[in-house]
Amino acid sequence: MHFGSPAEIFGVDGIIILVVVVLVLFGSTQIPKLARSLGSAQKEFKKGLDEGAADDDKGTTTVAQVAPPAAVSPPAQTTVTVETNGDGSTGTTSS
Repeated sequence: MHFGSPAEIFGVDGIIILVVVVLVLFGSTQIPKLARSLGSAQKEFKKGLDEGAADDDKGTTTVAQVAPPAAVSPPAQTTVTVETNGDGSTGTTSS
């Protein structure tokens, strides 16, 4: 079985039938509202793409201007000394 491209499957007859079905489902009063909402959605989508591209361009220049982080110093060492007193008790000191 061989399937052609969508244009070959629908053809002119299929497109006419599709338009008639859309008219029946949505009615002639709803079609202009649907077209307006699709147009505004497309406009908002393009606006979002343009803003995203502008943010990407701005982001690459910002990254180039950021200074490298300062060197991290190693943590300070703590020494604990345990001493034994003459009476057998122990005491701890930290420095």
